[in-house]
Amino acid sequence: MNLNINIQLHRNDFSLHFEGRLTCGITGLFGPSGAGKTTLLHCITGLIRPDSGKIVLNGTTLYDSTSHHHLPPRKRQIGLVFQDHLLFPHMTVESNLAYGQKGPRRERKNQLCEVAELLEIEFLLKRKVTQLSGGQKQRVALGRAILANPRLLLLDEPFTGLDLALKQQLIRYLKRLYKKLHTPIILVSHNPDDMMELAEEMFFLENGQLFAQGTLNKSKQIQTLGRFCGTESPHDFRKMRNHLIKNHTLRFGKAKAV
Repeated sequence: MNLNINIQLHRNDFSLHFEGRLTCGITGLFGPSGAGKTTLLHCITGLIRPDSGKIVLNGTTLYDSTSHHHLPPRKRQIGLVFQDHLLFPHMTVESNLAYGQKGPRRERKNQLCEVAELLEIEFLLKRKVTQLSGGQKQRVALGRAILANPRLLLLDEPFTGLDLALKQQLIRYLKRLYKKLHTPIILVSHNPDDMMELAEEMFFLENGQLFAQGTLNKSKQIQTLGRFCGTESPHDFRKMRNHLIKNHTLRFGKAKAV
């Protein structure tokens, strides 16, 4: 993936100014609530038009204020999975998954079966969405986005409302999907725990601006014991901020002795 973003947006008392280049397979957008993470996703998909700047994905210009170019969302081939799923309640799981698919009928059917198997939802295909649990709905929403054959997949707080077991399960499905399909992913969260097992690189947003970015230096031995951005607490943004000021990168420190 090669996503270049340099945009400015002003809405009431909030301003977003993001300039960065995203190149990893799985990228994390991290920061406290209100930092501008979801707004940035909506600018990438075209749901929000920035005031000025430019967005280019793999050589295709999605937005350019200089030439007044704004590619409509339906033509961007970008999948977005919202926090609240936004599934069609009157449809079955299979109909939801098939929504937005293109191509020959047999090919679409084979792709749907393959993704359903990857996400372990093949036994749910004939059920109505209203009969699903929260974790099942999240997997259906993810499958629907993948089956639209996106060039880029955006996940907005995909673990919200899930308990630890379901969160770990969804992380496993995401890893499986990426390994199989290689679709680039941008994962939004305000919780660094969500990033530890998935993101290769992270962008730290604060008050609508890119504050720091860096590669996550992970090892299997310290994923649960490591210090994240200079703090043991995944929610202590003040300590993380101070750490980033001194180090100018996101990284895991050495594990504590146990």
